[in-house]
Amino acid sequence: MTAPTIPVARNGIYEIAIHNLGHSGEGVGRYQDFTVFVPGALPGETVEVKITTVKKNYAVGELRKVLQAAPGRIEPKCPLYAECGGCQLQHMDYRAQLAAKRQTVVNAIERIGKLRDIVIHPVLGAANPWYYRNKMQFPTGSAGGKPVVGCYAQGTHRIIDTEECLIQHGTNNQIAGAVRDILAELGIETYNEVTGQGVMRHVLGRVGVATGEVMVVLVTATNTLPHRERIIERLTGSIKGLTSIVHNVNSRRTNVILGDRTETVWGRDTITDRIGDFTFHISALSFFQVNNEQTEVLYRQAVEYAGLTGRETVIDAYCGTGTIALFLAQKAAKVYGIEIVAPAIENARLNAKLNKVDNVEFTAGDAVEILPRLYAQGIRPDVIVVDPPRVGCEKIVLETFAQMQPDRIIYAVSYTHL
Repeated sequence: MTAPTIPVARNGIYEIAIHNLGHSGEGVGRYQDFTVFVPGALPGETVEVKITTVKKNYAVGELRKVLQAAPGRIEPKCPLYAECGGCQLQHMDYRAQLAAKRQTVVNAIERIGKLRDIVIHPVLGAANPWYYRNKMQFPTGSAGGKPVVGCYAQGTHRIIDTEECLIQHGTNNQIAGAVRDILAELGIETYNEVTGQGVMRHVLGRVGVATGEVMVVLVTATNTLPHRERIIERLTGSIKGLTSIVHNVNSRRTNVILGDRTETVWGRDTITDRIGDFTFHISALSFFQVNNEQTEVLYRQAVEYAGLTGRETVIDAYCGTGTIALFLAQKAAKVYGIEIVAPAIENARLNAKLNKVDNVEFTAGDAVEILPRLYAQGIRPDVIVVDPPRVGCEKIVLETFAQMQPDRIIYAVSYTHL
């Protein structure tokens, strides 16, 4: 059998119409029925593209010129947007982003799932899509002999020094700036991924938006935190609302941010925040939705779709610190929460106790193992809620859902990334 002809060549220049967005925000077009991915291009545009990569089934191109712009194209608000890899769609009007995200769901349901006549509502957008992230994870490095703290450049591990990230809570930007100054003042060496040498790897910030409580997590490649007392003094003197300073050790040659050893070096082990009427304890390792306002919108919508009457059994398959489980427990008979991160389950149990909710049961473990165990025990949920990691649900999880035969499955997705 003759291999199909690939109609584009590396370094060739082509005119391509863009019809969709890819999963990383890149434009997706076709040239003679051959798929071409073009970062920076938008649906509805005609663009001039220089092909940089050619594979068997697709090519990747560099945007050279927008020949016909989409109505939603705008100038990015962030001055670092062109080189930073933290955001992908700032060149697209927010309302157009929401429409494009809805279209992504339509494509998944109709083109991939082969389902028709499915009602897909408009995306519920945020009132203000800026300065919303209550959690920051910035790598540290060195450039020109000076420490840098910020996001990686697109497709690389080169750090873009970021003084003000427009999607981070203002306090997180203050934390990044304070740590940058501390590294310079105390001469603390930043970690080098290539050599495996150095001390400071990442700085994490967590902000209790409703409470004003703040946590700083310093990740080092060393077992000790150098200049510990001076760092505590500098941070407590410069970060308003600081409640907790945590040292995490990650000595492995890995891209994973956090290591296995965590020690609170000042203040409390957790901070608190509120969503709706509930208060939550959040530790350094806990998952907690990064946008408080949109999280409440998401959870109230999930409860509405669950259609609970007070008699139902509910499973929250990726429950984190128990946030959505507590919302569901208000109107359910029993809620089972499952989460693979053990410290998050500890927080979830504490959160249930703190909010006087006694009809939830939290289990630490992998949903792949826990769900079949619950099924074997005869638990038949009326409603299943899933808010899984980005990779989605594993096959055995979905198969167990099917065996359980719930009345409703709610897939909760919050997406305000720009």
